[in-house]
Amino acid sequence: MQLTINGQTLEVDAEPEMPILWMLRDVLHLTGTKFGCGIAACGACTVQLDGQAVRSCVLPVSAAAGKTITTIEALAKDGVSHPLQTAWIAEQVPQCGYCQSGMLMAAAALLEKNKHPSDADIDAAMTNICRCGSYQRVRAAIHRAALAMRGSAA
Repeated sequence: MQLTINGQTLEVDAEPEMPILWMLRDVLHLTGTKFGCGIAACGACTVQLDGQAVRSCVLPVSAAAGKTITTIEALAKDGVSHPLQTAWIAEQVPQCGYCQSGMLMAAAALLEKNKHPSDADIDAAMTNICRCGSYQRVRAAIHRAALAMRGSAA
């Protein structure tokens, strides 16, 4: 199957019904996307499919045909951290860190659509579960990144 992943068109040897998560991890060895619950509840497996945050643990590879998958490995560009990654560190968001790649991908999808998210917008978009409870820091980091992204676009 031909798929576009992180800007590259690849021939992937995977069954059409295989979840995208396992294709990424087991076939392509892109291990930044994490397995959490296997039922699309926790969000640790979040990637972007054509810019939309999706839970890759339940989405079959066949759903990605003709679309672009973006994983945490592609968030930084040319060795430069994405403003969200910088904000994540500045706000000390990660604790155990397991959910962070999914959180970052969901946050990046939000900021692509909404350059001025309110707290309510963030709460609605960020449905990922963090066992450490870093939700207030996540919100602060998203606001910080949005401000940085607006500043760099000016």
